[in-house]
Amino acid sequence: MAGAEGPLSPQEAQASLPRIPLQIGAHALDAEVADDPLERQMGLMFREELGADAAMLFIYPDERERSFWMKNTPLPLSIAYLDATGLIVHIADMQPLDVTPVPSRHAVRFALEVNQGWFEQHGVTTGQRLDGLPIAE
Repeated sequence: MAGAEGPLSPQEAQASLPRIPLQIGAHALDAEVADDPLERQMGLMFREELGADAAMLFIYPDERERSFWMKNTPLPLSIAYLDATGLIVHIADMQPLDVTPVPSRHAVRFALEVNQGWFEQHGVTTGQRLDGLPIAE
């Protein structure tokens, strides 16, 4: 969950967002798209589960360093930070309800949250490209 956009008070998960299919190598993901400030701020807060090959894709209007945290997020998640071309530049695990910031370490335009361990289980590492991103030409 993105923590840089301010505090949030609702105590329930946001409704399911529009979805897009994404691909990393041979592995497919069904990703909800959070592309406005409120959607990015809410992220997966208060969600009790996330499907096996489900994800949340955070899309930002510009490329810069980002930081996420797990406030009000009871799911263990892994996050991949991606540059404007869809290249994975950093992957990190995030612990449930932990408010410690998890920085991108690089300028990024996208972040992708999945169940913790998904990237490792599927052999996904930095340097790979995520296909299917809505990248402006």
